[in-house]
Amino acid sequence: MAENSILLAAVSVLSVCQQGYFAAQVGKARLKYKVTPPAVFGSPEFERIFRAQQNCVEFYPIFLLTLWMAGWYFNQVFATCLGLVYIYARFQYFWGYSEAAKKRIMGFRVSLGILALLTLLGTLGIANRFLDEYLDLNFAKKLRHS
Repeated sequence: MAENSILLAAVSVLSVCQQGYFAAQVGKARLKYKVTPPAVFGSPEFERIFRAQQNCVEFYPIFLLTLWMAGWYFNQVFATCLGLVYIYARFQYFWGYSEAAKKRIMGFRVSLGILALLTLLGTLGIANRFLDEYLDLNFAKKLRHS
């Protein structure tokens, strides 16, 4: 299956780099605003950067799971494109939140919409595969032949 998942793997690696980048921004903010670990409170500027990074971490497992399920069971290319949009939206979210709490809204809404779509596509793909495997019903094939 690995040879058939190269696009999903590439987006996953890119998203790992993004998570590392966000963590590095927190490290820079700690130095700039003199907030030593393990403290997570300081200036409002530091706290926004820290919360932006933590929020991205909180959603990260959901992103990875829905990306791979949609890619494996629905369509790898479509899931990959959605994954790239998600990464861009998370970038917008992070930098918007870093500037002002209100500036995070658009990036948050887009990334949440992408997660919902990936979840839906993965669920539809899994349901189709289940019905095909156990009940000999394949709606995707029936739709193509209609």
